[in-house]
Amino acid sequence: MRRRTGLAIAGAATLVWGEWLNWRWSRALVDNGGGGGAEAVVVLGYRNPRAAANVINRWRVRAGIRSITAGRARGTRVIFSGGATSGGAAEAQVMADYAQSVLGFDGTVLLEDRSRTTWENITNVIPLLEDVDRIKIASQPAHALKARAYLRRQRPDLAERLVRADDYRPGEWIVVKPLLALYGLWALRGLTARERKPSP
Repeated sequence: MRRRTGLAIAGAATLVWGEWLNWRWSRALVDNGGGGGAEAVVVLGYRNPRAAANVINRWRVRAGIRSITAGRARGTRVIFSGGATSGGAAEAQVMADYAQSVLGFDGTVLLEDRSRTTWENITNVIPLLEDVDRIKIASQPAHALKARAYLRRQRPDLAERLVRADDYRPGEWIVVKPLLALYGLWALRGLTARERKPSP
């Protein structure tokens, strides 16, 4: 009985830890953001060797679409970013097809289909962000934070326009969040403590 209780407590603690880290990462390097001005949502792709969007890209597209400020679907540009990293179609095109044909998204879509790394994602979307007032980057929280840190390093002026995307929700993917947290700790090892710190 004690063993079961101990395992249950350890399991619950692991889930809470995964939730906490993902919550923390989703709130780092962003501003509270006002409601005005032009908005862009950048959705980062994940390697996708087939023509249909895989489960990770489908989730990222949904997170990107739900990140659009309410009532502004027409005025927000959604930028899908990612090249062909596995010999198939470009990640950007696969995600755009899913957004439009499956989710029925009919807003403004832009494609950046040359990137092979997160650094390149940011480098290549910068020209598409110059004239917007609010920038949201949608992916798993650790990956999105890494991209925000890269934008801050490449273009600190644009990084001041970063606001939160809706890519973290309590309880969503709860079982795999500890694994995402472990991967995130590894993926974010090159970031400074200041870059990982949640914004006030």
